Amino acid sequence: MYEHRTLRPLSRARFLWRLARHAAAAASLVGASLVGGMAGYMRFERLSALDAFLNAAMLLSGMGPVDRPATDAGKLFAGLYALYSGGVFLVVAALLVAPVAHRLMHRFHWDTAD
Repeated sequence: MYEHRTLRPLSRARFLWRLARHAAAAASLVGASLVGGMAGYMRFERLSALDAFLNAAMLLSGMGPVDRPATDAGKLFAGLYALYSGGVFLVVAALLVAPVAHRLMHRFHWDTAD
């Protein structure tokens, strides 16, 4: 996916394009996760779209739900969604840090002798 250490580091423009693609992938994952969380809250807790958005966004951001789940299905969904949200946080962090970390390591280890 990334250039080998024997190859020249990417130009700034190509690196920014790579960074933008990673950010778009991260935003897509967060957006899809938010829509899935909203659907779950609307289905299992019968919340309005706005309340479901609030609860899903709060769980996805790590702040915790606003409304306490009332049904057993809602409690199960909220717990599983919280676990899923923790994984999403890690994946999004990796997507955003990986290009920068690779570029730094590539610059330190690039062999200029041909």
